[in-house]
Amino acid sequence: MTGDVAVLGAGMHPWGKWGRNFVEYGRVAAKAALADAGLDWRDVGSVVGAETVRGGYPGYVAGATFAQALGWQGARVTSVYAACASGAQAVNAARAQILAGLADVVLVVGADAAPKGFFAPAGGERPDDPDWLRFRVLGATNPAYFALYARRRMALYGDTAEDFALVKVKNAAAGALNTLARYRAPVTAAQVAASAVVADPLRLLDICATSDGAAALVLSNMDFARRHGAADPVRIRAVSTVTPTFPREVLDLPDIATDSAVAVEPAPESFRASIARAAYEEAGIGPQDLSLAEVYDLSTALELEWYEDIGLCAPGDGAKLVREGVTALGGRVPVNPSGGLASFGEAVPAQAIAQVCELTWQLRGTAGRRQVPGARAGITANQGLFGHGSAVIAVR
Repeated sequence: MTGDVAVLGAGMHPWGKWGRNFVEYGRVAAKAALADAGLDWRDVGSVVGAETVRGGYPGYVAGATFAQALGWQGARVTSVYAACASGAQAVNAARAQILAGLADVVLVVGADAAPKGFFAPAGGERPDDPDWLRFRVLGATNPAYFALYARRRMALYGDTAEDFALVKVKNAAAGALNTLARYRAPVTAAQVAASAVVADPLRLLDICATSDGAAALVLSNMDFARRHGAADPVRIRAVSTVTPTFPREVLDLPDIATDSAVAVEPAPESFRASIARAAYEEAGIGPQDLSLAEVYDLSTALELEWYEDIGLCAPGDGAKLVREGVTALGGRVPVNPSGGLASFGEAVPAQAIAQVCELTWQLRGTAGRRQVPGARAGITANQGLFGHGSAVIAVR
């Protein structure tokens, strides 16, 4: 038995602000993935749902919620929550079940109906909850955190607001070609510069929105894929869900303090870099083998950080890559050919699954006008609150 699992189907509900229940979005994405796989719902042996805490009790038991919405048929269910890494955790749970022989076919679904404006902590008074504290004590909304990272890059590496704007221009150009994206209009650097300041130095067009949306995957073992007629499917070769190492010297919300490095030397790499490294080690490839990447562009500045974390360049050289067009469609390693969160917005439990959908379509060669020619390997990367790593490597 190899560590590979086949991606037989990928499907999404278009992202936007639709004002409907997350279950409806998830059902649409699941049916699209099943149709893409050429399978019936009754062929599924297990359902893994990425949770949404905004969906009330049905959101907390998302696996069973989606199974019921599709029609009870006896499949086992699993529900997972890892903040923005929930989708990768769901893929990881599905992969583990397949490799353990617990199911031949697993459906993975994530969906969300997000609020307008900033994400906020769950309701109630919880002074022992770091996420509650960072809002109530610091007033540190997500954009404030993104801005701190942007300022850090400016101080350490000399990045500029113009560099950040180039990331938005690049992603908007890709998103304009994606019928599933929420924002499908090209954007100029002048438009970014003219948009309202949200958290200096970041402007409105530097920051991703919150969205409704859903994504789903149908995964199987390789024997089932061959029997089903998929002789050369896209394969998931690695899933990284690592945690940080002690000490942590760089602020990482919701934690509002860093660790002392007096007694223990800091790790030679950042937490985000360790996420990608673990995935590369498991997959047996390196950044030099990538055809494309889907990374977590919560802000334009954070995308530049991910270039360095996934090994596309040395620390501090991220802005150079975007200036030279290396990460644009047509560049050496396109990053976020889907359009990224800049074009989709955040639908938290769905976004890491959506990243794998994009890898699947690119590696199949079916991504249309945003197709990366000859794509053979890709990585996804994002990070969930409280130290949740998230990276998936898919190959063809």
